[in-house]
Amino acid sequence: MNRKKVILIFSLFLLLVACSSNDKEESLLKSQEGKVESKMDASLSGEQASDKQAEKKAATNERMVIHQAQLQLKVKNLEKTQMKIERKANEYGGYVVESNVYREDEEMVEGSITVRIPEARFQDFLVDTEGQASEVVERNITGQDVTEQYVDVKARLKSKRAVEERLLAFMKDAKKTEDLLKISSDLATVQEEIEQLVGQIKYLENQTSFSTVTISLSQDHIIVPGIDNKKLNTWERTKKQFVTSANFLLKAVSGLIVFIIGNLPVLIILGVVGAVIYWTLKRRRKG
Repeated sequence: MNRKKVILIFSLFLLLVACSSNDKEESLLKSQEGKVESKMDASLSGEQASDKQAEKKAATNERMVIHQAQLQLKVKNLEKTQMKIERKANEYGGYVVESNVYREDEEMVEGSITVRIPEARFQDFLVDTEGQASEVVERNITGQDVTEQYVDVKARLKSKRAVEERLLAFMKDAKKTEDLLKISSDLATVQEEIEQLVGQIKYLENQTSFSTVTISLSQDHIIVPGIDNKKLNTWERTKKQFVTSANFLLKAVSGLIVFIIGNLPVLIILGVVGAVIYWTLKRRRKG
């Protein structure tokens, strides 16, 4: 009986020792796995940081600048100059955004034209355009450096694409309907943000690839009108003036006749009264 108890106690002791050794091994494995995972995360974050730094360095080496220019020119023939500028823009691979001509009268002609020119031909186009002018009144060139903004947007786009890939992977593994709905909502939000970032990148690339040039034109010469004999019409104007004078005289005579005949009774009475007064005064002077 005592022998059986001893064997039982010894067996329990061996079992406890085995369990404790297994727990130690599992904890050791978990700690090792945790170290491996932390190392992997650190390496991944390090790779992402190094990639971002490499992108920033590459972009910094090639600056992205939005150039704009405003020119105010005086020209001898506005319409011809405007056509030459448009033709030159097409030759340089650019295009016309807007073109206007304002004509108040024959002596006052103004216009404006806005073109987009490839960045590589920006300075060449300015030189050619100023060569068309008789006088450069104003020349203003500005540049906006968007390199940092471009790098930041591209980094955000890369991050959002990584999130999109993870959400797509989660969607494949999801089994519950509510999980699918939640992932789909998050995925739609991320994809909308990706579209906005792509639009910003395209806008910045377009603005830096093409420079905007706005040109104000004014015609600096005065048109002297020639003598137009056709508009003199001396004989016709003389006849018109003669007829006008004759009509005036006829109207005056006609008015006088109408006045006399129309007021004849009054005039007769006034004549009689005047004659009586005259004869009365004359007799008094004689007496």
